[in-house]
Amino acid sequence: MAKEYRYIGKKVPRRDAVDIVTGAVNYLDDLRMAKLLYGKVLRSPHPHALIKNIDKSRAEKLEGVKAVLTWEDVPDWRGGTPGMTRILDRKVRFVGDAVALVAATTEEIALAALRLIDVEYEVLPAVLDIEEAIKPGAPLVYDEFEGNIVPPEFPLFGPGCLTGVSMGDVAQGFDEADVVVEGTCGYQNLPNAIPPEPPGVIALWEEPQRVTIWASTQAPAVDRMILAGVIGWEVDLKVLGHPVGGSFGTKIVVWQLESFACALSKASGMPVKMVLSKEEHLATFVLRPESRMNAKVGMKRDGTVTAVSGTWLVGTGNHSTTTQAQIAVGCGEIQLMTRCRNWDLKSAIVCTNRNASGSVRGFGGQELKCAFVPILCLAMEKLGIDPLDFIKKNFIKPGDGYFWRDGSWYQYRGIDYSPAMDQGAERFGWRDKWRGWLRPSSVNGPLRRGVGVGVHGNADIGEDVSEAYLRLTTDGTATLFSCVTEHGTGQRSNYLKMIAEVLGLPLEKISISPSDSTITPFDFGPVGSRGTYAIGSAAIAAAEDARRKLLELAAPLLDAGVEDLDTEDGMIFVKADPDRCLPWIAVGHDRTILGYGRFEPDFTLANCMTTFVEVEVDTETGKVTLLEVVNATDAGKIIDPPGLEGQLNGCLGAAGIDSALFEETIVDRGTGRILNANLLDYKWRTFAELPVIKNVVLESAISSHRFRAVGVGEVSTAAGPTAILMAVSNAIGVWLVEYPVTPERVLAALNRVAGGPQGGAA
Repeated sequence: MAKEYRYIGKKVPRRDAVDIVTGAVNYLDDLRMAKLLYGKVLRSPHPHALIKNIDKSRAEKLEGVKAVLTWEDVPDWRGGTPGMTRILDRKVRFVGDAVALVAATTEEIALAALRLIDVEYEVLPAVLDIEEAIKPGAPLVYDEFEGNIVPPEFPLFGPGCLTGVSMGDVAQGFDEADVVVEGTCGYQNLPNAIPPEPPGVIALWEEPQRVTIWASTQAPAVDRMILAGVIGWEVDLKVLGHPVGGSFGTKIVVWQLESFACALSKASGMPVKMVLSKEEHLATFVLRPESRMNAKVGMKRDGTVTAVSGTWLVGTGNHSTTTQAQIAVGCGEIQLMTRCRNWDLKSAIVCTNRNASGSVRGFGGQELKCAFVPILCLAMEKLGIDPLDFIKKNFIKPGDGYFWRDGSWYQYRGIDYSPAMDQGAERFGWRDKWRGWLRPSSVNGPLRRGVGVGVHGNADIGEDVSEAYLRLTTDGTATLFSCVTEHGTGQRSNYLKMIAEVLGLPLEKISISPSDSTITPFDFGPVGSRGTYAIGSAAIAAAEDARRKLLELAAPLLDAGVEDLDTEDGMIFVKADPDRCLPWIAVGHDRTILGYGRFEPDFTLANCMTTFVEVEVDTETGKVTLLEVVNATDAGKIIDPPGLEGQLNGCLGAAGIDSALFEETIVDRGTGRILNANLLDYKWRTFAELPVIKNVVLESAISSHRFRAVGVGEVSTAAGPTAILMAVSNAIGVWLVEYPVTPERVLAALNRVAGGPQGGAA
């Protein structure tokens, strides 16, 4: 019989709920302090150019201007992977690249000063397509990168960092196949996750080498580590994480904005705030890497994949901090959903003259799977294999092995997700709606419906290190010290629920510290759905350690062994005789008890999300309407039902399902400019356009921590895009191999086929 918990699995209000809805939460742009300056950036109008001359004299004379910096003035700070991208350079590499920095007493003065800076450019040839960039003679974004190919190594993942998947005998695997297909697919629409709050930072540089950063970042400890690598490890650097108004993975790293603020603060001697405008956020901040796959797949009639070979081209833009890591994770994730003994999958990171690439939820795996799964579908079509049957057969099973991001081999010890897939299919009505490949599920004049299914899983739920302290005071209260900021999911409240269960304390007796890199212990942050397992494990361990120490102090007072004692509501009692009890204060009013918890990386578990979709396509206009979504997963024990429901209902946007429908950053390939860097032209789904969303969540006993739970936040969005591409292709009877499925692409595909829509293999 399942254990009945006091708070876990219950609808408990978030600790910060009232403050959020009443506007009491202080986000980064709400912060004010004495002598605060406002920083602004002069940006390049060209995708590729040399700065021949820059005159800042008029700007410096403007009253209220405290600092004006160009590439000649700033320290030689460099970031990216590898670390060679200067914060300001003589060479600009995309439209929106930083040319000069200004700090002034008001935003208006800072903007006016930007207009007074005179710049003379020597415009250089630009390259904006990843395949064009690797051709002989293409313009070089960096002279150091021959052929615009970026080194694949990612130091944090060690010398074995995955750059591809290589194992077995591919030639033999293709010989064993009943069908071999080849294809090319691109997930290159560069969807911007666009959290409501734009990136922001305040920096205060104090001599001799002490810097404090207030940042809108979901991972302050990681942010500190990356920024220290830019401005120097000798600097005494402190990062304070503030509540984040949404991140969707994009606010793990904001090193460029932070380094701009640091440079201006160092030059002016005052704190400097820099917050991107929404236009800057859309036009200059990091985007998801471009992904283009050319692959060959061998498959047997029973859905066994016998061999995979191919090249994964990944466009990183003008630089990246995380692209190598995204490739490593993606190469691991593709193995979770494709059980195959023979692999020869290679990757190449390509520089172009567009925005830099960065972290976006679905990290690596979404980029790779969205380009690879449509090629798998070609083989399934030829063999008449139901994609649901393929997914159930091929998703990782207990005892299977895989290489993960560090190049090490891991054996999966999690659960079989097939029951969740089956229940999701039943809720959706998959067996009734599926008609076969490239066949609509129904036809009503020009309106054709189609269905699709996608899957996504991630072993990064156990990535990297988390630490936590738990302080007990003998008045019956507890405080969790964790370097985790609230980024919209309510996870900080969930850790308090876990601690309350361990200690038997009321929730109102437990609090959580602000995330401060100098006070709270290290934490990699709530990324990759690791919050529930990794961060939760550290919080639980800290609570268990503190509880043990408390009972050890009480044991001699109650003349009992530690194992004979328990605690609830601030009282310690003998389990066999609850009347023998005493309050926490009895162990000493002058005592503080500190528990410590640490989570070590564990890549032997994975989560899973299966997403079913039904679309309707108007073959006269090309318009695609999303009718229904069913998400199916197994989360182990549900920690917070409303929070989980919110995550699953958020599957549409934030670079999720709608990145296959209409979310798209449109780059003019002639000028390098982003054409829809505003909230009118960047297409968003309105409330009036919400489809029916149904969620199926099972609660198996997953071997994670004492509450048997895993996170599913990141994967809630990632399975949808491939399902959409499949559904639209089935509806119109023509394969689509690019995202998003805009009316133009749909009509172009229909026009390629004489006679309009037609069926494929049944």
